[in-house]
Amino acid sequence: MKKEKVITPANGYIILFILIALLLGCIFLTFTKEEPAYLLVSILCAIIALGFIMVQPNSSRVLLLFGKYIGTVNKNGFYWVNPFYTKKKISLRASNFDSERLKVNDKLGNPVMISTILVWRVSDTYKAAFDVDNYENFVRVQTDAAVRKLASMYPYDNFADDGHTEDITLRSSVNEVSETLEKEIHERLSIAGIEVLEARIGYLAYAQEIANAMLKRQQATAIVAARHKIVEGAVSMVEMALEKLGEKDIVNLDDERKAAMVSNLMVILCGDKDASPVLNTGTLNH
Repeated sequence: MKKEKVITPANGYIILFILIALLLGCIFLTFTKEEPAYLLVSILCAIIALGFIMVQPNSSRVLLLFGKYIGTVNKNGFYWVNPFYTKKKISLRASNFDSERLKVNDKLGNPVMISTILVWRVSDTYKAAFDVDNYENFVRVQTDAAVRKLASMYPYDNFADDGHTEDITLRSSVNEVSETLEKEIHERLSIAGIEVLEARIGYLAYAQEIANAMLKRQQATAIVAARHKIVEGAVSMVEMALEKLGEKDIVNLDDERKAAMVSNLMVILCGDKDASPVLNTGTLNH
């Protein structure tokens, strides 16, 4: 037997009714016949009572007889089985697992702190009970191993200035990374009969020793990108101003004055602070 075998035992209520009737009959005969031998039947009744089991919703009982797998009861109800069966309870409910924050290296070798949130449940009670030693501990260990492998497959973020451009990163590609993580964990937990319902990254950050340096790098990259946009807009505005002045023939500027105008406009448009205007009451040259 290498797979789960679902069985339906005898109805517990019927056996309980028979057992109570048998026990009351033995007590009645003991007192009416004054024969203590009937009390021996009560011992048999006590042994029979050991066979009652109650299976709650989304729970199961794995039955063994002297080491031999008999079957699994996964339908909720009140049942009676062989009193000599070993009954192992395995929950079929969905379980939530939040892993510890692990310090691993990403694809570029940067240390990052990462953890995952896993939702899982037992789908094959035979594998969970007999193919692994402790299926709950197996879930924890294999999830940590899958997270370590995932972190080494992708960079934390893209660094275009270093020539590192990736389609998938840990920070921005949430859906793609979650799908990869779920597939990796499912492959590892299938041996234990575990079904992965959801797997996603719960925490992601640079390790403390490089967090400040990476923050400054991100800020510098953002500043450079913003300056690039500002310069592009300033050049476009200066070009438009010169074209409008030429079209409407408001003033004729030579190359030297155009250069001075362009310089002043670029300083005003690209500056961090507001410009202080200077009123010229003389000529253009004074």
